Amino acid sequence: MNLSGVFAPVPTPFDDRDRVDTARLRAALTKWMKRPLNGVVVLGSNGEAVLMDDFESDQVIVAAREAVPREKRFIVGTGRESTQAAIKASKRAAEHGADAVLVRTPGFFKTQMTNDAFVRHYTAVADASPVPVLLYNFTALTGVNLLPAAVARLATHPNIIGMKESGGDIAQVADLVSSTPAGFNVLAGAAATFYPALCVGAVGGILALGCAAPDACVRLFELTRAGRHDEAKTLQRELVPIARLLGATHGVPGLKAALNLLGYDVGLPRPPLAPVAESVLPALREALAPFEAIPA
Repeated sequence: MNLSGVFAPVPTPFDDRDRVDTARLRAALTKWMKRPLNGVVVLGSNGEAVLMDDFESDQVIVAAREAVPREKRFIVGTGRESTQAAIKASKRAAEHGADAVLVRTPGFFKTQMTNDAFVRHYTAVADASPVPVLLYNFTALTGVNLLPAAVARLATHPNIIGMKESGGDIAQVADLVSSTPAGFNVLAGAAATFYPALCVGAVGGILALGCAAPDACVRLFELTRAGRHDEAKTLQRELVPIARLLGATHGVPGLKAALNLLGYDVGLPRPPLAPVAESVLPALREALAPFEAIPA
């Protein structure tokens, strides 16, 4: 499965009673599907999956599958702390129509998450998953690092087709590319370093900014692939301020606030996350303005 291009890791809307709002999710996805994205990810970090139970997760998958056309890649986050739970989640995602699953590293028992532990975990998941598996490394959230040495071993598994690397360490991205076979999809997870990640061999990105500024992210991908590096570097510099606001600075609450400004009705973050302060909105509007039209 070729995963070149830009994928949007979409947020999960909740209603006023803190329930998954499938109608709003389908409406937002219908709008995203009109943009030049290669596909979407549901139930990732930006989807607040860690704050949801299995029943709610299944609701999201079913509703999203209805809204995502078959020509777009539909990827579902199925990371869990236990191997057994990740296997069960991956099987349910496949049953509900996922094209592939994105499995974050378990990280609660940090000191015991060695290369061997990760290889055992992901091998068991990939052996059991009916659909292809993507590894998912997000050290800033999990506190553990899936190192290139472990990824090189896992990349030989026929059902492990790639990896999302959400750190901004370009040297690690380069190591992941060089240590894995041709055809293994290394995907960047940080929009602020998307261009350099592409330059060292990443095939695309799963980017929060792809939700808020999909056209610009796809344009950056296309410019880089076409060898138009001066234009790509200029666009990357222009994207950094909004990428940082939606990433390390404000995270999921910032992404949801930005999307609401843009007319995507995705609601508020789920507690214990809190909405961004009203004072943050002008900065979001200003950073978004060059890339997306904000409704009056």
